[in-house]
Amino acid sequence: MTPDKLVQLATDNHEPEWFIQKRLQALKEMSELSLPKIQRFEYHNWDLLSDITKIINDTNKHDKNYILTDIFAAMNEYPELVQKYLNQVIKTNENQLMAYHTACLNHGIFLYVPKNTVVEEPIEVNLVQDSDQPFVSHILIVAEENTQFSFIQKMTTKGSKQSLANCIVEVVAKDNSIIKYAAVDELGENVTSYLSRRATVGNNAYVDWSIGLMNAGNTIADFDTDLRGEGSHSEIKVVDITTHRQQEGVNTRVTNYGKHSIGHINQRGVIMDRSRLIFNGIGHIIHGASGANAEQQNRVLMMSGKAHGDANPILLIDENDVIAGHAASVGQVDKQQLYYLMSRGIDEKTAQRMVIRGFLGDVLVSIPSKVIREQLVQTIERKLENGQQISENS
Repeated sequence: MTPDKLVQLATDNHEPEWFIQKRLQALKEMSELSLPKIQRFEYHNWDLLSDITKIINDTNKHDKNYILTDIFAAMNEYPELVQKYLNQVIKTNENQLMAYHTACLNHGIFLYVPKNTVVEEPIEVNLVQDSDQPFVSHILIVAEENTQFSFIQKMTTKGSKQSLANCIVEVVAKDNSIIKYAAVDELGENVTSYLSRRATVGNNAYVDWSIGLMNAGNTIADFDTDLRGEGSHSEIKVVDITTHRQQEGVNTRVTNYGKHSIGHINQRGVIMDRSRLIFNGIGHIIHGASGANAEQQNRVLMMSGKAHGDANPILLIDENDVIAGHAASVGQVDKQQLYYLMSRGIDEKTAQRMVIRGFLGDVLVSIPSKVIREQLVQTIERKLENGQQISENS
């Protein structure tokens, strides 16, 4: 992508001058930046920087007590809001993939919930990645003070061509806001993905993340929460299933800056066939965050002797008056559980799926959205059945 070509595409898309300059700066910085680091996971030979030839402006605005619209339309209609908050949570120059993201952005959603607003019905967004093009998507969510809402996102793929997805979610949770964010990612097997989601959380604000990583292709993911305010709170729940020769590396991080802030991580992964899954749970309590709480669980269940999994808990504690803890496990399926179920007349494949559902149940029941729980259970069942078929035929 040349600067002239980038300017022409952005101009044709009626983008404001400030964002065109932001694209150009990101394009310039790409060659100077390194890729994001995923501990114990190597992905530097993946194609995550493909050229892009199309910028999509697909406006979808709702006349509600909040703003929900295409991010390019928002740049023109609400420039003061977008310019104020875009890339304030995740900086453009953090790494090479973020710079690429800004330079080549072609899809996005802007959600703004004004002060003292409670949205009763869940706000739902379905993203469809067309495999004919790289999918470079940015969701920017701003929750003003004393707001409350649920946001549900589903992401799927149309087509089967080799392609990439570079998807960023920024969440600004201001004082006393409550956000319940739930997502099911189900990108296709020929899609190489970089997913980054991060929230900054104000005083006494709460962000609940429920993420189902059900992609079929290779994926690296960064899920971060910065607990900036006093009494800020975040719960992060991640469910992941890998099959065939799929590779996934996941960093899930909570950083406690605020006093009496609470950050909990709960991750469950199931690895089938010859796939590989790395969970890194990172809890960091900054000096001065007295009374903070950082706890995590990272558990991986291997359904095949050819699979490879790691669950790496990392605690970085720079303050004394805190609570911090972790648990991690990687193991094979319990043969006695399988035997018990099969002795009751249940076939082996069904018994395996029942054991897996039991293993994931601790996370699933803690997901606050009934809709996303049901969608996730259906997706899990489908992916497990596909994984069993692949194992049988390989």
